[in-house]
Amino acid sequence: MSPLNRSITVALLSFSLVHCSKPSASVEPSPTDSTSGTPLVARPPEVIQPTIVTDTVRFDTDDPAIWLNATHPEQSLIVGTDKDENGGLYVYDLAGKIVKTINGLKRPDNVDIEYGLMLNGTSTDIAVTTERITHKLRVYRLPDMKSLDDGGLPVFEGETEPLFRDLMGIALYKNPNTNDIYAIVGRKSGPKEGSYLWQYKLEDNGKGNVKATLVRKFGRYSGNKEIEAIAVDDALGYVYYSDEGVGVRKYYADPEKGNNELALFATTGFTQDHEGISIYTADNGTGYILVSDQQANQFYIYTREGSAKNPHDHVLKKIVKVAATESDGSDVTATPLNGTFANGLFVVMSTDKTFHFYRWEDIAGKDLMIAPHGKHN
Repeated sequence: MSPLNRSITVALLSFSLVHCSKPSASVEPSPTDSTSGTPLVARPPEVIQPTIVTDTVRFDTDDPAIWLNATHPEQSLIVGTDKDENGGLYVYDLAGKIVKTINGLKRPDNVDIEYGLMLNGTSTDIAVTTERITHKLRVYRLPDMKSLDDGGLPVFEGETEPLFRDLMGIALYKNPNTNDIYAIVGRKSGPKEGSYLWQYKLEDNGKGNVKATLVRKFGRYSGNKEIEAIAVDDALGYVYYSDEGVGVRKYYADPEKGNNELALFATTGFTQDHEGISIYTADNGTGYILVSDQQANQFYIYTREGSAKNPHDHVLKKIVKVAATESDGSDVTATPLNGTFANGLFVVMSTDKTFHFYRWEDIAGKDLMIAPHGKHN
């Protein structure tokens, strides 16, 4: 090839590469100078910084749950899991300081909180965590964290396949019509068609402690990875769970309403794993569903109420990057708590053995509302 032909070939290849390459999906389009039209340097997505980073746990943070103090919101607490065979539960105040620990749990994975379980005739708030190695639910009274389970409530009894009893996710559901409280429980692996999740009714065992009665098996599973994150919308009556690498599945939370899948959404754009699900609720039935895109350190935020034509068509409203790394679990509340979290709190697990506390207005920006009044920033 002559030097002239070689120069022409190189030039054509360079032109082709410049004009055919697609920009990275994680980088915002380059703005242009208003006077010259020259492209400026591309801006990376904004990373939202936490207002508070908690004290560290001993081993491995995994999942938080927010307990709201009804009479003194400023005394609300966050309960978080320390996932290890010698792990436990850590209780934090709103300043991120450890106020209590429960030690000696055998790999507690996820935790959730519900209000008003009747025990010995007394309305009792409870925290329930999954203990993977023992295949049991562990139940504690809030805020003092007194044990209420007689050593644990066995679940997935009768399952013999490997990993089919190894507990992972949990969400608690209180039926607003009957006040019955249920635990919806997941595991490390399970069948693909219709029975990955087991649902248990929680009630007084006659001695002031909690018993669990199996009432339903439901939930499809792709078989790709696993199902960990589960969240329930008590007011609207739906349960959501992350089928990792596939999307978020939606069912009725009330076992009397059947086992038909209502939606599969959040199926595109995620880097790898779908993880923690949190539900930000407004009084009028609107709000947001936040889903962790774990490996990208970001959350996809969808409409809670769906679309105008379909309540099961959850529309993507925003993607936010956070400083927390590879978040598994999260929780959110719209309730004003104190001067720092006057518009709500978003709690996110981070792999540095901490939980990050974010102000809701920092997550909302100018794109999302601030409940309960439905106002935008």
